[in-house]
Amino acid sequence: MPKLSETIHALYHHLATSDDPQAQRIRRIKRGFENFELRLPPAVSQAMHIGHSASTKVVENARRIFICQPIFRAYCTECVPNLRTGDRVHFVQGRGDLIVGRDVWLDGEITFTFAASFSERPTLIIGDGTGIGNRCELTVGKRITIGKNCILSGYVTMFDSNGHPSDAVERRNKKPPPASEVRPITLGDDVWIGKHVIVFPGVRIGDGAIISAGTVVRRHVPPYAVVAGNPAQLMFRMKQPARSVEEKEEIAERMAERAAQ
Repeated sequence: MPKLSETIHALYHHLATSDDPQAQRIRRIKRGFENFELRLPPAVSQAMHIGHSASTKVVENARRIFICQPIFRAYCTECVPNLRTGDRVHFVQGRGDLIVGRDVWLDGEITFTFAASFSERPTLIIGDGTGIGNRCELTVGKRITIGKNCILSGYVTMFDSNGHPSDAVERRNKKPPPASEVRPITLGDDVWIGKHVIVFPGVRIGDGAIISAGTVVRRHVPPYAVVAGNPAQLMFRMKQPARSVEEKEEIAERMAERAAQ
């Protein structure tokens, strides 16, 4: 006795290919449903469009205000006002210090992973005015510091450890990487990183640098440099903007803090 699935498949094949009048009639009805279009007066269509857009925005804002932002704030060690997220919950794995500055914009779904077995307290710092795009992945074994007013476009991957020791015996024994292989990543201020960029452990990216889409960054990037390629190659250097006295003092203080870390 044929199985039910075989019977259904045989019936579907018959209706799809047969020249029988009944099968042809069923195919015409099917095409009619597929091509059916409800034509409404333009005023009605426009009203429906406005209503749909407004209701969608209300739902998105409700999710953002009452679900997504409170959940993300619960993970933060420090989070000053004006945090902005979208209407999806970011994924935070592990425990570490998550320090978020003012006016930070976290778009879409971002993955934050703290590898506590690599160090006592992994730390991620996101500076004021920075925006991080959808599907970025930040893996912190020791420390990742992102400066002020940076832009991380979508699908950027940053990790300060390769995740496993380079020694094969230690990998076989499921050991974490040694401290020498967990190297902090530091981004200066006003850095712009394009889509699908990968930043490797120990990299420092200077103020105002631009990392082109798809670049693999294994070495330090000087300030106001534009790099591209795999591995990253210097394309050209941009002119540095003039600094006020206050900005110079702030930069000197920040450099002293970084040197002390």
